[in-house]
Amino acid sequence: MPEEEVLAGGGINHVVRAGDTVRRPQGPWTPAVHALLRHLEARGFTGAPRSHGIDEQGREVLDFVPGETADYPLPGWVRTDEVLAAVARLLRGYHDATAGLSHDGPWYFPPVEPAEVICHGDVATYNCVFRQGRPVAFIDFDTAHPGPRVWDVAYAAYRFVPLHDPGDGDGIPVAEQARRLRLFSGAYGLDEAGRRALVPTAIRRLEHLVGFMRERAAAGDAAFAGHVARGDDRFYELNMAHLRRHESALTTC
Repeated sequence: MPEEEVLAGGGINHVVRAGDTVRRPQGPWTPAVHALLRHLEARGFTGAPRSHGIDEQGREVLDFVPGETADYPLPGWVRTDEVLAAVARLLRGYHDATAGLSHDGPWYFPPVEPAEVICHGDVATYNCVFRQGRPVAFIDFDTAHPGPRVWDVAYAAYRFVPLHDPGDGDGIPVAEQARRLRLFSGAYGLDEAGRRALVPTAIRRLEHLVGFMRERAAAGDAAFAGHVARGDDRFYELNMAHLRRHESALTTC
């Protein structure tokens, strides 16, 4: 067994690297996630780790995807138009590869109707692997679940544009957010109905996140309790208010 190295940035799970693999705690959703990863492999989608089952300690075993991720405050190279468009194209490729996969779960989050694809559930800079400043893969598929494309696209746009209140550390002016949102939705190939739904869907997605976070914290989950104590829920509420104020300006057509 190779020597294990604890990987930073997980926030929820204790994740280690062992040689060319990653070992992570499994949950009730793990069989569905592994079925998803096997499906992606069979479809030839290379932007996700491969599943290698469960190890002798009961942990799931996945490929280690070499490269770097990005957390907040976002580095400048993550903010380029080229990265934004490339992430949108990678997400479109992922969604297209999941079309036709049916699995009863259980999933981490319940399915969202209409279930067009298998949403990743947390497409963000910290769950995207970059090499030489270009996105090559998504990681951490624990939150995957069936849902509409726009459910995933809206949250990815929130993270990558980013659609934050301009007053926070990663905020940018509203006009620039609108321009980058148009770029992102265009690179993904979202239709007009999807583009119009982006901002209201991002609001609903953040409402869902805040409700889930508080529910888990109240149930005694230490990781989510830490997030609430840190004020993450209030940060998302600030950004929901921003999106509601500027929905008209941000709506892409």
